[in-house]
Parts: sequence; C-alpha cells; structure tokens
Amino acid sequence: MRFSKYFYALVATSQLLAVINLSLARESELYKSSQPQQLAQVYQDNIKVKEYWISEKLDGIRARWTGSELITRNGNRIHAPSWFVKGFGNQVLDGELWLARNSFEKTASIVLRDTPTDEWKQIKYMLFDLPQHKGDFTRRLSDLETIVDNSTNPYLFVIPHFKLNTKDQLMAKLHELVAQGAEGLMLHHQRATYQNGRSANLLKLKKHQDSEATVVAHLPGKGKYLGMLGAILVELDSGLQFKIGSGFSDLQRRNPPQIGTTITFKYYGYTAKGIPRFAVFLRVKPNLTKS
Repeated sequence: MRFSKYFYALVATSQLLAVINLSLARESELYKSSQPQQLAQVYQDNIKVKEYWISEKLDGIRARWTGSELITRNGNRIHAPSWFVKGFGNQVLDGELWLARNSFEKTASIVLRDTPTDEWKQIKYMLFDLPQHKGDFTRRLSDLETIVDNSTNPYLFVIPHFKLNTKDQLMAKLHELVAQGAEGLMLHHQRATYQNGRSANLLKLKKHQDSEATVVAHLPGKGKYLGMLGAILVELDSGLQFKIGSGFSDLQRRNPPQIGTTITFKYYGYTAKGIPRFAVFLRVKPNLTKS
C-alpha cells in the first residue's frame, strides 16, 4: 500500500512537471513572437548621405516572418495562406506586406482578415532586414538578396536599395518619388547592426510629418457638405484637441470615422499654440490587435 501511494504521488508530480514545461514552452514561443522590432527615427540633417543605403518607404503592413508564421508589429498572427508563405524558410525576416502605392486601406483589408482569400495573390512580401543576422546592414542586404534569388516563391521580394552622395541628391530623389505617389524614403546606415527599438541608424524622411489621434466628435458640414461631415474633432495622447476638416472623400464624409477610433493624419509643423499645422486626414488606423 505504501509503495502504491509513492507511485501515484510520483505520477502526479510527473504530470505537474509536464504541464509546467508545456506552459513554459508556450510562454517562450509567445516571447519570441512578440520581441521588439527595430524602429526608425526622423531624418537628421547632420548625416553623411553617402554612408546610407536608401529605399522607398512603403505604405503597407509591417510583418515579421518568425520562421513559422507572419506576425504584426504587435506580435499578433497574420492569417496568410499557406501557399503565400511556402518556402519562406526558418530564418526570421522583416518586411512589409504591400500591394501598391496609395493602397494602404486595400492592403489592410486583405491581410488583416481572419480568413484569407485569393486576394492575397495581389500582395508582395517586401523584405528589408534580417533581425537575427549579426552582420552590418550591407551584409544583411546582400544576404536578403541571396535568399530571394534562391527562392521560388513568387511573392517574396527585397525592397530596392540605392546610394546617393549628397543631400541635394537625396532631396531631389524624395521629391521625385513623392510626385510618383511614394510616401517617403528610408535611410539605413551601411555599418549598422540590427537594433531592437528606436534606432538612430535607421531614419525616415518625408515631405510631411504624420501622427495619430482619437476621434472624439463629428462636426456637421456646411454649404456643399450640408448633411455630411464637415470636420472631426480629435484628441492627441497629450489631451490636446483640434479639428481636421480636409482629406476626406465624399464617401468618407457620408460615413465618417467612428467616434473612439484612431486615425492617422499628416501635418506640416506646429502653430504657436502647439497645434499640428495644416492637418489633413489620411486614414483610419486598422485594428492590428486581432489574434
């Protein structure tokens, strides 16, 4: 009888350890999928342009391939079709799910669905980094190109990178691409290693600034906008409130962003009161927290 008690106690202990180990494994996987990512700082005018690799800033959905699945910047799963990710390999990849210029809303509507559709055939996975690679960016970029060259996956690409010598050339390229519908440029220092969090070696350059705010009220339109939205009252995280009345299509004025939603807007500096100058509505921020 005493042996039987010890035996059952040992079995119960083993089962408990198995549950603990499984829990720890799941926690480890969750940690891996939600680890920080490298983020850009705003362009600084004191850099040496020739030391940077430059690329177009794509207006898509940031996505990381963990080696087994695509996740958002917040670590939530993106439900991509199996045929889309076939052959991505075991290495961790950083990139942008992208359709075309000025197609952010369409891209989000395709890639953020819980049930994927054939519309994924329009999407490209545009790679820009290898997070677990220990080399500098020049080496990482070269290895990214090798990965894509050796892949038979038709949805896998590397964002084209190029170099310029002067700030005048940089600004001319910015104006050229923005005129074609681009959002801006990204500059990545050639000798930089991958760094989680906000990095001074990764810079974004735009003709305008952009930010996010919460919709707190709808203001009625007048004149040709009578019976439709005239402007939205928004609030920044700081508590500052202001109106945004431009950037909306007639359809959006008939069906304005819901109160409580987060919107992205562009602006050009600040007024003396600290209000974003010439604020223009860009889009409703998609929900990236779905599992």
